[in-house]
Amino acid sequence: MTATITPTRHRGVETLEVPGIPDHLVRRSLVDVARANALFGGTRAVLRELRPVFEERAGERLTLLDVGTGAADIPVAALALARRLGVTLTTYGLDSAFCLARAAGERLDGSISGDVRALPITDHSVDIVVCSQLLHHFPEPEIAAVLRELNRVARLQVVVSDLRRSWLAAAGIWLASFPLGFHPVSRHDGVVSVLRGFTGNELGSHVIHALGLAPTVRQRLGWRVTAAWTPHA
Repeated sequence: MTATITPTRHRGVETLEVPGIPDHLVRRSLVDVARANALFGGTRAVLRELRPVFEERAGERLTLLDVGTGAADIPVAALALARRLGVTLTTYGLDSAFCLARAAGERLDGSISGDVRALPITDHSVDIVVCSQLLHHFPEPEIAAVLRELNRVARLQVVVSDLRRSWLAAAGIWLASFPLGFHPVSRHDGVVSVLRGFTGNELGSHVIHALGLAPTVRQRLGWRVTAAWTPHA
């Protein structure tokens, strides 16, 4: 029965992954992604993983790196939560698109453009590393390399959040995109992204395969799935 409900993971091609896409279209589409995060649970899924860390570290200064930061909406929300819980949080963003990294730098304490498969950051130099809705962009053979890099640069916690693959979620983002006024590129890429997403078992298995440790995996509202773990020392 599960096989009929959960589609096979598709690779597909997202428009924003095609070389030569104009910067203005990249930025426009990421505005839609940020709205979808706020409305459909992407932001909430990450914050619920971060809350226990912030509560335990109240009164401390922490650093957070958002890998694949896009519009930087996730680290901005994390900063607001940290302030409420008494944590002084310094936020950084990294994105492969230079235009997004540059724009993120205006909202965060710093940002860089780089490849998540070879992060230009020293080992265990950031307290918390967040990677939201980025992992599904990579083919299966490259996922382990991405997870190892996230683990390498983090000191306290790694949080990976992504879309939970479902026909219902794919149909939902398609239908919701019209009244929300999403750009056609966002509509297309949103459906492809969902069909590239993961089940909880798949995401957990990827972490175990890459790192040899079992993360805490949770299914979240809005067809999201998270994996969180304390990195290897």
